[in-house]
Amino acid sequence: MPRAPRPPRPMPPLDEWYDPNRPMRTLVRLFRPERAKLTGAAVAYAFKHSPVWVMPLLTAMIIDIVVEQRPLRELWVATAVLVVIIAQNLPVSILYIKALSLSVRNVESGLRMALARRLQELSIGYHRRMSAGVLQAKIVRDVENVVESTRQTFDSAMGAVTTMLGALIITGIRTPEFLPIFLLAVPASAVLIVAMRKRMSARNRAFRHHIESMSARVSEMTHLIPITRAHALERRELDRLDSTLVSVREAGIRLDVFNGRFGALAWITFQLLSVACLVGAAYAAYTGLFGVSAGDVVMLSTYFMQLTGSVTVLLTLTPMIAKGLESVRSMGEVLVADELERNEGKRTVDSVAGAVSFENVTFQYDDADAPALQDVTLDVRSGETVAFVGPSGSGKSTILNMVIGFLAPTSGTIRIDGNSVSDIDLRSYRRFMAVVPQESLLFEGSVRDNVTYGSHDLSDEQVWDALRSANAAGFVTEMGGLHAVIGERGARLSGGQRQRLAIARALIRNPRILILDEATSALDNESERLVQQALERLMAGRTTFVVAHRLSTIRGADRIVVMRDGQIVETGSHRELLDAHGEYAAMQR
Repeated sequence: MPRAPRPPRPMPPLDEWYDPNRPMRTLVRLFRPERAKLTGAAVAYAFKHSPVWVMPLLTAMIIDIVVEQRPLRELWVATAVLVVIIAQNLPVSILYIKALSLSVRNVESGLRMALARRLQELSIGYHRRMSAGVLQAKIVRDVENVVESTRQTFDSAMGAVTTMLGALIITGIRTPEFLPIFLLAVPASAVLIVAMRKRMSARNRAFRHHIESMSARVSEMTHLIPITRAHALERRELDRLDSTLVSVREAGIRLDVFNGRFGALAWITFQLLSVACLVGAAYAAYTGLFGVSAGDVVMLSTYFMQLTGSVTVLLTLTPMIAKGLESVRSMGEVLVADELERNEGKRTVDSVAGAVSFENVTFQYDDADAPALQDVTLDVRSGETVAFVGPSGSGKSTILNMVIGFLAPTSGTIRIDGNSVSDIDLRSYRRFMAVVPQESLLFEGSVRDNVTYGSHDLSDEQVWDALRSANAAGFVTEMGGLHAVIGERGARLSGGQRQRLAIARALIRNPRILILDEATSALDNESERLVQQALERLMAGRTTFVVAHRLSTIRGADRIVVMRDGQIVETGSHRELLDAHGEYAAMQR
């Protein structure tokens, strides 16, 4: 029986030390838990790669055996050594790949989970400002950049470093007079890296911003396809995308040309040094200087080509490293964002009766000139249904978001059963809440998966009870039952059917506080009737906050709150407000 895969090692809290301004140090810390595996991978690589730097020495020995007519026994010994060091490559390569892959994949899954966890903790205001496409790019593309650049850098750098060390050590032992010439390659590479690194980092950062803009544009385009096609605006959307793609192309060309110029400069430099080494070694062997043999000429020439090739590899890694470091910076925009909903250490709520009160609550969005709510005071009793009406921008949705806990008051206090919302763990409070929005949020999967989302260990009968109460059992049966697939975002369902599934999901949670945000505004009359019947069953005995533009849907509310410019201007039942001949009565007319 195959062994179950080990879960990835949990990533330590990144927000405590993640520093996007020091990406190299941050990258090192990301891999710190994997240092034992990386060390093992490095040792395995040194062994598997040994033929590259041992074979020039053995080749020189074989040439000298032939030229100097030494005993054939020495030839067979050299041949046996060559066979052994070549054959060990296969088993040691497998050990190397396993150690490196395990460490890299652990960091990959840990980073993605850390980003996903952070996105769940960040405020709703942050998510409203950030494009979903950009955030998706950080979880998918940026993590992939870090992983692939690390893997390729480790692989290529280990090859280059082991080759350089082997060449320098053997040269220092066999022909130490040529060691200073070999060492010229190292400072030359350092000069090139220092000269180009800053400009390369800037180019990679610019290219990353263009890619993020493209991701946001593509995400927006795919989301708007139904509207675009319905209004024959395909050409306009393609033109908008085309301008974005052109900017990505131009930025990519500039980056590629810059990297190509960098690589060509390095190649020319080291090829000239290689030619100088070959000529120098041949001259020394021809004149008998330093006792250099014919085999030494081949060895020195090969080693210098390997050395210059290794340094060139290290130089060409600079763009790849810069790309990975830029992704470390990019992920930092999420991982160190401070707009968090902080629940740790706060009091856990074990039960909710449903009494909600606003005490002189004022709220203003960061980018707004005026408050969205201003000095709002409202007491909602447990089990009461309160509807909010008013023109767009009057503060209705802001109130709902504050009841959910998505927004915190700029001033004033919101209390749940007498407890300030700022003092309680909102996650525990939301277990007693259900939200039915204007656009039902369904995911690709079965009816059962969508209805029981967030609720576990429910029997099929409980699910059917919720579907019957939501007037959804009929169409679910026609689709094939609880395991029928509804398509991405409920594509196989009508708007009314999606809403009834959302109501079934809310019913099965048995909430104490219910939020209905324009739950029937986008439905036809027949769908609205079915949804309204389901909502009435859902609202029974629960504290309910309703926002609706259709006044016909809120006549049965215990209280109707009329809002304008972030303030409450009228409060009362449907009949009381009509008799008052105020704003509500004007809306009815």
